[in-house]
Amino acid sequence: MQKEKTPKKKKQKRVGKRADNREYSNIMLLFTGIFALMIGYLIFFQVSESREAINNPYNARLETFEKRVVRGNILASDGQVLAYTKVNEDGTETRYYPFDCTFSHVLGYSDYGRTGIEELGNFQLLTSNAYFAEKFINELREKKNIGDNLVTTLDVDLQTAAHDALGEQKGAVVVLEAATGNVRALVSKPDYDPGLVRSEWGRLSSSEDSILLNRAMQGLYPPGSTFKTVTLLEYLREHQFDSENYSFTCEGKVPMGNSSISCYHGTRHGVLDLPGAYARSCNGAFASMGQELHVDAFRKLAEQLLFDSDLPLALPYSKSSFRLKDSDSEALRMMTAIGQGDTLVTPMHMAMITAAVANDGVLMVPRFLDRTESYTGATVVERYPVTEYGRLISEQEAETLQEYMRAVVENGTATPLKSDVYTAAGKTGTAEYSSDKNRSHAWFAGYVTGDRPDLVVCVLVESAGSSSEYAVPVAKRIFDAYYAGE
Repeated sequence: MQKEKTPKKKKQKRVGKRADNREYSNIMLLFTGIFALMIGYLIFFQVSESREAINNPYNARLETFEKRVVRGNILASDGQVLAYTKVNEDGTETRYYPFDCTFSHVLGYSDYGRTGIEELGNFQLLTSNAYFAEKFINELREKKNIGDNLVTTLDVDLQTAAHDALGEQKGAVVVLEAATGNVRALVSKPDYDPGLVRSEWGRLSSSEDSILLNRAMQGLYPPGSTFKTVTLLEYLREHQFDSENYSFTCEGKVPMGNSSISCYHGTRHGVLDLPGAYARSCNGAFASMGQELHVDAFRKLAEQLLFDSDLPLALPYSKSSFRLKDSDSEALRMMTAIGQGDTLVTPMHMAMITAAVANDGVLMVPRFLDRTESYTGATVVERYPVTEYGRLISEQEAETLQEYMRAVVENGTATPLKSDVYTAAGKTGTAEYSSDKNRSHAWFAGYVTGDRPDLVVCVLVESAGSSSEYAVPVAKRIFDAYYAGE
């Protein structure tokens, strides 16, 4: 006689099935989640990371791009062509740079690897957004499409003025707009013709003068008296911005251990208030400040101004350094306060600090690219926005420093920058870099304000001498060119 199944066994079977179903469901959810993550990463990579990966010189896909697309043009902000590719009768391609050496380091080159904007915009230049029908016909004819144009923020007149003003001197010039971060000019010398890199690679790559080094972005130099802007701000912070009680009598030098720190050419400045000490760049006054400043606070201010930090720059750069510690000697404190010692900075970084001061304490991200457009210019493919990095110092601090920097032009070491057309402000610097005190770098970091957007200029002339004699005239030619182009 067949036994009936008990309700208990049926219930156990149903429970077992439900458990199996839950297990299958969990496995399905797991694989669905993994698949969703893979799709999400693929989308993220396409949007955010693909250009960087494609721009990597070791990526084999570059060869595929280059086989299908003629490298696009690089344009100045007003549309003038800075770089273009000519297709020769035999099908080979030659990259031309109409301004020869003038834009060399900022544009870079596209032979023997890529540098500068040629590298930064490699993806865009090797991508074609020509009309679909044109691309389709070119594919049928096995003919290359034409790559997109890359429109930069560079200004031909300002770049030419900076390049010509620096002349045959080694050094660097950075010109940017304080309110937008737009890089209007960037010069490094000695320079080279990017169109001749292939034929002159041996000479360029082995040059003792480091011709291929972008000094504006990668050259590290003692800042000299331009760093007194940082020292001044720290002094003001520690004294609650009370400058009325400050007084210093300059005798031309101050003792420093077994040695001394001298003002330029041993000049005796006499009795100085704080604005006068800054405007006349008195080494004695600022070395004395260095003896009393709190090292930890001084270092934190330097970090706040992005020393020893990553900078928001799209082109390769060197980090500036500030190495002062509590355990360091009084002599090193004094030297650091006047921009010597172990402090090193790039011209671009000094321009960024100056731009933050000019822009009421807010730093804008330096911007080299404005937009990508199709090769005909008919279609804007992508725009690159003006971006705020953040506030480096308070608005009150910035306004105070602006007053001090204007005094440098009105009655200090940069009086040649006085003009009826614009108002200039800034800080000069003469930085020793060896035991030979007759050898020094000339600096100027400042800005001009008037009827046009505030323009920041940082000039570094290597091994030149006095900043007033070498760096200030370079800045003046740029300021004059800027207002002549209204």
